[in-house]
Amino acid sequence: MGISDRIKKKLYEGDNKLSLLDQRYLPRWIVVLIDLALLFISQLIVYAIIENSQVNFKVEISLLAQSAIVLGINLIWFVILKTYAGIIRHSTFTDVFKLASSSFATAATVFILSTLYNALAGDKVFITTSIILYMFISFTILLLFRLAVKESYMFLKNAAAGSFKKRVAILGIDDYTISLARALSTEKESTFKLIGFLTKHYNSKNLKIMGKPVIPVLDSITESIKDYNIEGILLTGDYLKGVEKNEVIEECLANGLEIFNVPSLEKWNKKEDIKQQIKPIQIEDLLERNPIKIDNDLIRRDIENRTILVTGGAGSIGSEIVRQIAKFKPKLLVILDQAESALHELELFLLQNHPSLQFITELANISNMYRLEMLFNKYQFEIVYHAAAYKHVPLIERNPHEAIYVNVLGTVNLAVLSASNKVDKFVMISTDKAVNPTNVMGASKRAAEMYVQSLQHSSNNLGTRFITTRFGNVLGSNGSVIPHFRKQISQGGPVTVTHKDIIRYFMTIPEACQLVLQAGTMGNGGEIYVFDMGKPVKILDLAKKMIQLSGLEPYEDIDIKITGLRPGEKLYEELISDSSTSLPTHHPKIMISKVPTGEFDTVKVKVKEIIKYATRYNDHNVVKLLKELVPEYKSENSKFEKLDTPSKN
Repeated sequence: MGISDRIKKKLYEGDNKLSLLDQRYLPRWIVVLIDLALLFISQLIVYAIIENSQVNFKVEISLLAQSAIVLGINLIWFVILKTYAGIIRHSTFTDVFKLASSSFATAATVFILSTLYNALAGDKVFITTSIILYMFISFTILLLFRLAVKESYMFLKNAAAGSFKKRVAILGIDDYTISLARALSTEKESTFKLIGFLTKHYNSKNLKIMGKPVIPVLDSITESIKDYNIEGILLTGDYLKGVEKNEVIEECLANGLEIFNVPSLEKWNKKEDIKQQIKPIQIEDLLERNPIKIDNDLIRRDIENRTILVTGGAGSIGSEIVRQIAKFKPKLLVILDQAESALHELELFLLQNHPSLQFITELANISNMYRLEMLFNKYQFEIVYHAAAYKHVPLIERNPHEAIYVNVLGTVNLAVLSASNKVDKFVMISTDKAVNPTNVMGASKRAAEMYVQSLQHSSNNLGTRFITTRFGNVLGSNGSVIPHFRKQISQGGPVTVTHKDIIRYFMTIPEACQLVLQAGTMGNGGEIYVFDMGKPVKILDLAKKMIQLSGLEPYEDIDIKITGLRPGEKLYEELISDSSTSLPTHHPKIMISKVPTGEFDTVKVKVKEIIKYATRYNDHNVVKLLKELVPEYKSENSKFEKLDTPSKN
């Protein structure tokens, strides 16, 4: 390989290839050489101007010597003022000031030297006119050079990046959307190119904001933007609510448009740039309903300066209850769980985000009565939020005794200790699967409901108010369907749905926990509070939407397979049984379910018998006795269906 080939390879191949947008910077000595060349050009311009004027150059020192002296002085001032320290393409006012200072200092130095020479030798070496011209011309050329480099770099960078940016429109025209547009236009690293604004104001056809067209939406968004080659829509803050938002998203998904969500301005993370604030819309956003209004003052009066226990505090629901309670300044918050790692993670979160919160984490199993008794004696709890439970239907269907240990025995232990220790309030988190249960999990939760309800009016209760809250599936909880689908999609599918007609109610974790805290402020005890879960969602439709939100096509890019109902699973969930009635409360999202409850002594005996068989791992008798205690419990798609047929008992 010849020398020329080696040079060519060095300059044009691999990581060393030349690029106008190369992020590496020129060595400082090259910057100085370029500046000296520009100064020499400035001198030539000065000499050319004076050459054609009535002024004559002095000949005591040759023009070449004069040029060398001026350049030398200018170089000295460059070094003193460090004009070369700045990066040309990122020049600032400070860099311009340094250039102006060096030009002025050079002219002043040359003038002083020329005056001194005149005083000593009786003649001037430099003409004052040429000194002044050189000062202005040299500064102007140096400044123009830096501006040219800076603007050229930005132009080339934007031109190169523009071809890779996603063309988007912002839905809505208000102060917030204009602020977003301004942020997009000034963010250097943005991956979005703003094309225009969308609005339903039909008279806005000829309007422009920040030079971008305001596009009126007539019947449909996709029809209105067909001439603009728009690839995505930015939905901002709370511009759209509930049904309207879903309609827009549905239309965009059906027509291959990407949807991006931008949080409201007050929720922006100021430490992040604009590209990190804008994120593809998630299924949680699509299913989200209008915000729930709660009475924070009432909850604060209920929680502030109280000693509170949260069981299952490291779980999906429990940890969110902990986070929300932390805002209301309890006297002491005790967080109990048997999941060591999750409990540790929550502890680190609270230390960082709530440094003033008085809390302690306790590693314990609620089926251990002796351990719980020690904790109740030690802390003297005033309120208990009971969120600890086993919840996965197929697993529990195979291990009924385990469900009894936690869901029934654990609840019994906590309820008995709360009643005997005069805890003011015991709030139990239940599930819609406890209504007309078709599986062991739902039946075990219903048995727990019955125990605490009947204990309310027992002589064993020394004043504790037992409150039960019941709701359906929560978005994003551990092991729930949405994280499961998301994982399957990321792995290339298939997405598995158990039945084409299966439906479920959904609620976000924060809003479910808000309603738990709100319900905890209500009632005299013994009530079951059910939450308005909105409209049920077809799981097959949910899977399709999640695939589309990932930019893929259902059945083409990602397949969907129907796998059949799992043991104990039913097609739809209920919040209220046929034998119960519901009463409204002062909160529109919370109702009271009036469910018949047996006498405490009867429920206690049956529950005790169920627990006895659970400790012997006798699942057959556990389920048989559960069905006696909860007569509406009818197994579906389960080996325990035979227990529902009297002749086979």
